[in-house]
Amino acid sequence: QVQLVESGGGWVKAGGSLTLSCVASYTVNAMGWFRQRLGNERELVALISAGGRTKFGDSVKDRFSISRDNAERKIVLQMNNLSPEDTAVYYCNGGYPLFDTGEYWGRGTQVTVSS
Repeated sequence: QVQLVESGGGWVKAGGSLTLSCVASYTVNAMGWFRQRLGNERELVALISAGGRTKFGDSVKDRFSISRDNAERKIVLQMNNLSPEDTAVYYCNGGYPLFDTGEYWGRGTQVTVSS
């Protein structure tokens, strides 16, 4: 069983930045971040393959970046120019698919952006 441990998140004013990190207990292929806003379905934020290929959700692709350190089994999501619409629980994801949603999930971390 792979465990994904998230850190970061919290509260920030609109226009600010936050960083989320996630470390996997074992090596996995694709890793990424998803979020679930209140009353909405979980949606893709960013995905990164072991080789560094990336994919972003349409609402974040010009503001967020994702990076990966394979040696540390770690990904980092840099979120810039945050807006209240980014308020959500953010979940780390990873697993065996090379570039798709994995089967393992973190517990989630809250990001709150105030106007």
